[in-house]
Amino acid sequence: MSADRKASAAAKLPGISAEAATLAARLPSLTLAARRVAESVMHGVHGRRRAGPGETFWQFRPFVSGEPAARIDWRRSARETRAFVREREWEATQTLWLWIDRSKSMRFSSALAPCQKLDRAIVLALALAELAVRGGERVGLLGLTRPMATRGVVERFAEVLAAAEREPGEPLPTAARLPARSKVVLIGDFLSPADDIARAFAALGGDSSQGHLVAIADPVEETFPFAGHTEFLELAGPRRLRAPRAENLRERYLSRWDAHREALRAAAAQRGWDVLAHRTDQSAATALLALSARLEQGG
Repeated sequence: MSADRKASAAAKLPGISAEAATLAARLPSLTLAARRVAESVMHGVHGRRRAGPGETFWQFRPFVSGEPAARIDWRRSARETRAFVREREWEATQTLWLWIDRSKSMRFSSALAPCQKLDRAIVLALALAELAVRGGERVGLLGLTRPMATRGVVERFAEVLAAAEREPGEPLPTAARLPARSKVVLIGDFLSPADDIARAFAALGGDSSQGHLVAIADPVEETFPFAGHTEFLELAGPRRLRAPRAENLRERYLSRWDAHREALRAAAAQRGWDVLAHRTDQSAATALLALSARLEQGG
């Protein structure tokens, strides 16, 4: 690797003085991006509204033989030749918990990606929070905030994340008790050892909770496009690896990468959770739409 390429790679590492921009400085643009992504996805999401007990009108539907006559809306039925029932919106509000990996490895970005993994995770989390609130749900940042259902949830969460930037984030969520009927979305790169990942998932108590993982990767992490003399620097430590012929490592690296992803899916499956793989060179809106569909299917 040339001196210029070394300097460019080092500039992307956390703690290097060349990285002048902080998370707090980037958050205004990230919140704007999150709102744009949420708006683009809004028309592709049917929402979580459903018929059930509540006070808010949802829809009229034809009366079905065998139902109690008391359910008929006579004013609406008087305008038609058949009877109609007034349905109300389901108001058993669920809670969505979001967790964002803010560890050092999430601050990586390569020349093949438009952003850091952390920035993409924040955009997805804030956009998902916006969709959840619009869908009538409460949403909270696991370990950082209480659940809320305010229209300004994007800005509120951005402020919390800016304040939390003063302390280093952990690569896995800490132990917590998830309330019944809650949902949790964990967004990170999940590069920790497989045993640590399994223990962290097990420590998130709550057997009836619904869980989804978004495993974020930079394109170079999935493709290993390196060739020739290359020096690899550890993001979270001082270790370096010099490879005279980096291409000779590709097959072994990709094999280990695939094995790690399988271990991640297995750890999630033990909780009945699923994993959505996402690369930072792909569309954030596409990932959000897929995640919203999985949340919708889970109810």
